[in-house]
Amino acid sequence: MTQPGAFPHPDGHHPHHAGDLHEPGAGTPWPGLAVPPGLAASQARFNGARGRDFVAALPGRAARFREVWGLRPDGPAMHGTASLVLPVRLPAHGDAPAVLKLQLLDEESAGEGAALRAWNGDAAARLLAEDPATGTLLIERLDAGRPLAALADTDQAVTVLGALLARLSAHAAPPGTRRLADIAARLVADAPRTAAALGDPFERALLTDVAAAVREVLPDAGDRLLHWDLHYGNVLAPYPGTEAAARGAWLAIDPKPLAGDPGFDLAPALHNRFDPGAVRRRFDALTALAGLDRARAARWTLARVLQETRWNVLDGAHRLQPDQAHIARVLLGRA
Repeated sequence: MTQPGAFPHPDGHHPHHAGDLHEPGAGTPWPGLAVPPGLAASQARFNGARGRDFVAALPGRAARFREVWGLRPDGPAMHGTASLVLPVRLPAHGDAPAVLKLQLLDEESAGEGAALRAWNGDAAARLLAEDPATGTLLIERLDAGRPLAALADTDQAVTVLGALLARLSAHAAPPGTRRLADIAARLVADAPRTAAALGDPFERALLTDVAAAVREVLPDAGDRLLHWDLHYGNVLAPYPGTEAAARGAWLAIDPKPLAGDPGFDLAPALHNRFDPGAVRRRFDALTALAGLDRARAARWTLARVLQETRWNVLDGAHRLQPDQAHIARVLLGRA
């Protein structure tokens, strides 16, 4: 029951940024599944006709996996910007709690099952079954009502993230995982165009220096299995009464798997719950807990500044985000 493949593939064989999950105060459990309007809107916005087709197919897909995997609905739907998550029970396995994750199959979501299999419950939710053809996952249920984001002490929350990062990145990335080497090389190649789009000459110079720092570590981008979205909302406490508690007080969900250097996974802990005065303290704590070389980790964190800025420029921005600019100055030794 704890290994993927224990549930049959819908065809008879054995067998991604989703954002934080949101659970409505009231909802209609299966049957008669109503797709949350927020998910429908985000799919239409980001994926157009393909996203609308995905939303339209969700009730039928949920019903199919309910039957094939022997699931019992157990509460209202949760969703982010990209996926629908349905709480279920597994009657054939002691009525154990789980979640059915339905998502649009793309480059990002396709690797999630492989990453969860590689971790096999080590610092992350455990994969129970997968349908590779659709990217549908059956995952052990964690406690959505107890996210790390609710922990008031941010320094303590950073300590949790650093410890999880050390465990997650101890695993080698499975074959076929997207490579940080490729992503970072494109970011550096695009950096002149990204910088040129910024209206402030000081910001253009800062981003140029960020790209130069990233270029120094490009030849060795690493091969560790990265989460890529390890922020406070993507870490949950175990579900009460389950064996997950034996694996730790906190476990990660919703990876966007990447093969690379663990330093690339530090950024969410710095810019989420942003505090200018805490950037250096958080960075030092994370690198110490994960056992990372500080100078190298700084350069890979700067790659995230380059990435965030590239995304913002593509969305029409002409200024650096204040938090990204501050993180860049701190890690370049200018603040």
